[in-house]
Amino acid sequence: MEEKKNPKKANLRDHHSIKHVLDESVTEIVTSRGYVEDVRMSNLRLVMGAIIIVLIIYIKEKNAILFTYPPKDSFTSTGLAVSSKLPRFSDLYTLEIASADPKSISANQPVQFTKSVTKWFTKDGILVEGLFWKDIEALIDEYEKEPKKSK
Repeated sequence: MEEKKNPKKANLRDHHSIKHVLDESVTEIVTSRGYVEDVRMSNLRLVMGAIIIVLIIYIKEKNAILFTYPPKDSFTSTGLAVSSKLPRFSDLYTLEIASADPKSISANQPVQFTKSVTKWFTKDGILVEGLFWKDIEALIDEYEKEPKKSK
């Protein structure tokens, strides 16, 4: 007994849709004749694409943990790019606040601090949020007070 298949449908106004349906059918017909698909090129393309995406993310984001819009009712037209570093085997945490669009006329100079994480944690590993918040808010205040770039 022959299995009934769903008809393949293409949007006749979209040549990509038509080509996709035709190519899919060709693949099905060829493989049904005993030819096994060699997926090495497809896999290579996927790996190359993944590498390119990772490079783009690395170049754009680097160590970014947060991108923001500008605050409501703000005169600035750019948000923040917040990045952090905590090197392996080090207790020194670096936090940087910069403009999300450094080329903007309203972008301030980046600010950063590097402090030991031992300042913010108890011996039991509990974050002392009050101290941490004060340090972060002071860095935000410093960024907001920075004079604008001179061009």
